[in-house]
Amino acid sequence: MTTTAFHAPYLVDGTIGGTLKDAYLVVTDATVAEVTTTPPTGADVVECGDGILVPGYIDIHCHGANATSYDVGSTEFEAVKQGHLSHGTTRGVMSFVTASVPRLVELIHGARQIEDPWLLGVHPEGPFLAESRKGAHDAALLIDPEPAVVNALLDAAGGCIKQITIAPERAHALEAIEKFANNGAVPAVGHTECDYETAREAFDRGARILTHAFNAMPSIHHRAPGPVIAALRDPRVWIEVINDGVHVHPAVVRSLFEEAADRMVLVTDAMAATNSPDGHYLLGELDVTVKDGVARLVDGGNIAGSTLTMDRAVARAVTEVGVDVDVAVAAATSHPAEAIGVEDKFGRLAPGYPADFLILDPQTYLPREVHTGRCQSGLLA
Repeated sequence: MTTTAFHAPYLVDGTIGGTLKDAYLVVTDATVAEVTTTPPTGADVVECGDGILVPGYIDIHCHGANATSYDVGSTEFEAVKQGHLSHGTTRGVMSFVTASVPRLVELIHGARQIEDPWLLGVHPEGPFLAESRKGAHDAALLIDPEPAVVNALLDAAGGCIKQITIAPERAHALEAIEKFANNGAVPAVGHTECDYETAREAFDRGARILTHAFNAMPSIHHRAPGPVIAALRDPRVWIEVINDGVHVHPAVVRSLFEEAADRMVLVTDAMAATNSPDGHYLLGELDVTVKDGVARLVDGGNIAGSTLTMDRAVARAVTEVGVDVDVAVAAATSHPAEAIGVEDKFGRLAPGYPADFLILDPQTYLPREVHTGRCQSGLLA
C-alpha cells in the first residue's frame, strides 16, 4: 500500500461549511484514508502550494463534448468523458436528447456495456416533454409516458437510469413519475408548461429534481408562480442550474442560491461543441450553430444546450455570482451525488470515498490538477 498526504492551506470536503484550514488529504491506494489538520505519520507529503483541495465534480446532466455526443452511441463515450474530465468532472451521467423509444432503448443498452467507473448512469431528457417547451428537442418525437413505454425503458435500463425528465402535465405523467421513482430512477420536472399545483403534485408523486431551472418552463409570475417556486418551496427537490451566464442571469442564479443553497446542483447540459471550436454541430438529429460559445438551433434559434464545463460553472458561481467557495463546490459534488442517490459513494472528501479531487487556483478557482480515485463500480453505483 502507498499512502500520500496532500497538504493545502484550505480543503473543502464537499459540504456546506466543510472547510478546513492547513489540511491534509491522506490517500491510500486511490481511496481517501483521512482528512485531518494534523500532519500524518508514515505518508509521503505532497505540498499543494496555495491551492485549494476540493472533491472532483459530478455532472448529472451532460450530452457531449469534443465535437461529439452520447446520442451518437456508446462509441463516443471516451471522447465526451475526456472533454469533461480534463475540466474537473471526475464522475458523470450520460444524458440523451429526445429520440424514438427503440433508439433510446438501443442507447441505454449501449451504455450498459461501458465498463468505466467514471459513468454513474444515464439520463433520458425526453421523450416525455411538452411540445411548447421542447427547446432543442424534436417535437415530432415527443410522446406521452404511457405504461408500456415506461416499462420498456425500465426493462432496458436494468437500474442504470439515474434521472429522467418528464413534463408532468402530459397524459399518464404522474403515474409514470411514481413508477420511475419506485424503480430507482429519479424523476425530474422539466421542459414543461405545468403550473405550480401540477409541479407540487409531481413532487408529491416522487419527482425530486427540477431540470435546468428557468429554462424550458414558465417563468415566475405573481399570480402564476409556476414550477420554479414549487421547487424552491419543497425541501425534497434538487434544483439544477446552468451557470454559464447565457441560460440564466447571474443575479437570478444568486437568488436561487440565496433561497436554496443546500439544494442547488450545478450542471452543464453540455453539447458536442463543448471543448471545441465554434461551428455547425448536431444535437440528436437537429442542426445547431455555435457562435461565441453559444449553441442555438439553426431552425428557430432556440438555445441548444451549452458549451459549459463544470470547472467554469463553479468558478463563475464564486467570481461572478458571489457564492462562497464551499457552497459552490457542494453544488458540484455532494449535491449532485445525493440528487441521484450515490452520496454514500461519491461527492465528498471523506474516509472510504474514492480519491477524486482537484487542486484549485485560489484566484481563478479553476483546477490546476485533476485526480481520480479507485475504480469503484460506476454505472450501477
